[in-house]
Amino acid sequence: MTSLMIVGADHLGSIPKKLEDMGFANILHISGRKTKMVKREIPADIDMILVLTDFINHNLTTVLKKKAMEQDVPICYAKRSWCSIYKAIGQCEAGCPMIKK
Repeated sequence: MTSLMIVGADHLGSIPKKLEDMGFANILHISGRKTKMVKREIPADIDMILVLTDFINHNLTTVLKKKAMEQDVPICYAKRSWCSIYKAIGQCEAGCPMIKK
């Protein structure tokens, strides 16, 4: 079971369903627009983080990258388009559960 935390964007549309079809069982979404989200911790059960770069507080991106490194959680970056997300996850060190490396 692979869990994914998505940071950025107010609405995800069909993205969570497509990620579930790829093998991600638990998907947590945080919009990332509010400055107080910088203080939020990464949950212990998260296997990978996806940052949607076109809809996020830039300071949060920096803090999130540092926290992810400290917790040894892979982080990948994409725009809020399915093509960009699919490509980013496939190239991330943790990768998609359904993509054989």
